[in-house]
Amino acid sequence: MAAALNHTLRFILYRLVTFLEKGGRAHFSDVSQNVKRLILRDASESKKDFVNIIPPYTLPPIKTYCRNKALFVTGMVQKLDQKLPVANEYLLLSGGVREGVVDLDLDELNVYARGTDYDMDFTLLVPALKLHDRNQPVTLDMRHSALCHSWLSLRLFDEGTISKWKDCCTIVDHINGATNYFFSPTKVADWFYDSISIVLSEIQKKPQRGMPKVEKVEKNGTIISIILGVGSSRMLYDIVPVVSFKGWPAVAQSWLMENHFWDGKITEEEVISGFYLVPACSYKGKKDNEWRLSFARSEVQLKKCISSSLMQAYQACKAIIIKLLSRPKAISPYHLRSMMLWACDRLPANYLAQEDYAAHFLLGLIDDLQHCLVNKMCPNYFIPQCNMLEHLSEETVMLHARKLSSVRSDPAEHLRTAIEHVKAANRLTLELQRRGSTTSIPSPQSDGGDPNQPDDRLAKKLQQLVTENPGKSISVFINPDDVTRPHFRIDDKFF
Repeated sequence: MAAALNHTLRFILYRLVTFLEKGGRAHFSDVSQNVKRLILRDASESKKDFVNIIPPYTLPPIKTYCRNKALFVTGMVQKLDQKLPVANEYLLLSGGVREGVVDLDLDELNVYARGTDYDMDFTLLVPALKLHDRNQPVTLDMRHSALCHSWLSLRLFDEGTISKWKDCCTIVDHINGATNYFFSPTKVADWFYDSISIVLSEIQKKPQRGMPKVEKVEKNGTIISIILGVGSSRMLYDIVPVVSFKGWPAVAQSWLMENHFWDGKITEEEVISGFYLVPACSYKGKKDNEWRLSFARSEVQLKKCISSSLMQAYQACKAIIIKLLSRPKAISPYHLRSMMLWACDRLPANYLAQEDYAAHFLLGLIDDLQHCLVNKMCPNYFIPQCNMLEHLSEETVMLHARKLSSVRSDPAEHLRTAIEHVKAANRLTLELQRRGSTTSIPSPQSDGGDPNQPDDRLAKKLQQLVTENPGKSISVFINPDDVTRPHFRIDDKFF
């Protein structure tokens, strides 16, 4: 029976995950008898419906095109008032903020629906400031903040940087007469949104060949959401202004002393190459001053060490909880990601490597999630002393725990519901694309040619540089005098 469970659930998981990826996108408990009976019944049914969930899809080349155009917009912002670093390193993550790729608060985000509003979604981290110091742990000013949060004084920077950014700071005057400028996440987000709006307004006044159509620009709290359209395809970019650090924060130094699932698979240098401050505050913090530590760069590296079957289970569980636990906001996909990383540390490597255990992993993630809810305890993976659920009320905890109990008693039915949502979004997307292909008229912003050709060359060039320069720092350089052409920097050499 366990074999039938895994066979059917793995089949469903594979189809669901494949679509999500293309559309963008713990001793684990034993399987209950109720689940076994349900899956065994389903195993005898026709699989044709699942096979047809994912028709041929043609978005990935357009994704590359829109990605480079999003970088073009940030390059124009840099040219506007030269505040952003000229040689900047952007981190592009597959999946929007609502998908939990970054630990940000979702309460202030407008609701966007795949298929209705967009076809693929991404998160772009744009450093407003950079600090590079690999020689010693980075000490942050956490005197006024909760764990995992910090204020950022511009005393760490030179006078030129202070002069450039002081209008985006809160000012604290000390008794001795000294003035301290604290980098404000809300003011930086306001500046960034205003700058992007100016740039996009200029682009619309003077359309340039090859620029995608701007479908929507909205400020969601400290996040700027842009939907770009190329033909009938729409890309959602959640752009997040951040502070970028090389090195590792002192507050997370003890985490490095522990044993982890990635030991021996990737080097410590890859994991601790850098971290961010993202514009989010704690539940009792001061929004104008408080930033949240983010280890998004490290999480990209850790993902390489997670088995495909566990990642499938994670994607399926995420699809379920996004719908089921959306109101009130309490559990985000980022919490689920943290629980998965803790499970990887806790469970034997040979168990996690089992390719046919996707169903076991899914049920284990649901159990872990419910355990965290009931105990109001979800430690941050990198700073375990930070409990990400301690602010929840008992009423909210019990509400979500009951919902998860219903999932645990009938996981296959909830997976089917998630698949139906995916199929509906897919049908809507394909219908919109069909209409667009038959009715669209070339836009003055379109050059009428193949938008993917130059970007294919760019992608191949980047891949070649990565292959030929292992372990070196590679960044995109945007020339303020010619933002139409990105260049690459390897350490101190430009190409």
